[in-house]
Amino acid sequence: MKEKERPRVFHFALQSGKMKLGKFTHTIAVILSSITSLFAHGTASKAEPAKTKFSKKSQKPGEERSFDVTSIAFTPGQLAKEWSEPGQRYPWKKDIVTTIFWIGEKPAPNNPVPNRVSSWDPQWTKNYGGVDDPNPSNRSNYIPVKFTPRQNPFYCALPYNDKASTGHRPEAPSVVPWFKEAYQGPAVSTCKGRWVAIRKGNRVAYAQWEDAGPFRTDHWQYVFGNERPKPNLNKGAGLDVSPAVRDFLGLSDTDLTDWRFVDFGEVPHGPWAKYGDNNTFVMNQRKTDSRTMQAREHSLPELFH
Repeated sequence: MKEKERPRVFHFALQSGKMKLGKFTHTIAVILSSITSLFAHGTASKAEPAKTKFSKKSQKPGEERSFDVTSIAFTPGQLAKEWSEPGQRYPWKKDIVTTIFWIGEKPAPNNPVPNRVSSWDPQWTKNYGGVDDPNPSNRSNYIPVKFTPRQNPFYCALPYNDKASTGHRPEAPSVVPWFKEAYQGPAVSTCKGRWVAIRKGNRVAYAQWEDAGPFRTDHWQYVFGNERPKPNLNKGAGLDVSPAVRDFLGLSDTDLTDWRFVDFGEVPHGPWAKYGDNNTFVMNQRKTDSRTMQAREHSLPELFH
């Protein structure tokens, strides 16, 4: 190294001739110590595990709590969230073969299982109020003309049943994303009644998950994960929808749609909000009406007694 290329501190010390050997040695030690501490600090910073912030409720980045992301174990349902669009908890399943089914449907070559009962309701047709006739000439405003349904006419089926003969399937607590929050005991499905958005073109219908199918009841890797539907007699159908959903979206008997799970807070008012003892909108309205009546009775007891 040429004289002019030496570090300034050494150059100054050597050229000035005024720095004693002991002082010069001390200066070098201080410089080396500083350089060592800088490298140690950099290494320690890189060794810290990466962190991201999540809220307790939504588990979306940028909110309340901090977790060590290197130690998180993802379930298939959580892995699917990586593909969700911004602001969505659940991802769209796109271009899914979709077929029409209805409560009270009789068996057919491509539908060997009758729909008098569902995977979760042994009295499905009775509780609905009758057969949900799919014939458009026998329907008006998304419901049969012969009776007013006692359950939501906007319903669908997906090929998974979380229930076993007793309790729940062993994988259900791990693969159903909302299992813990929806759990009501071993006899109650955590999937029945869940809201689903179904999209065709620029129209979106909202329906409640009320049966398991088509064909399969165990394909959680598709329903909650990233697999595609398995081949079956209906061109690989992965979603069954009711006549009301068909009419709202303008579907053919076999069609392609997109679908995703939605939290109830994401569901707008629409024709799917009008009917049914199982309908979250209806149940919430009844609770509101009951509280209003109780408040009136409390404030004006003489009018009610």
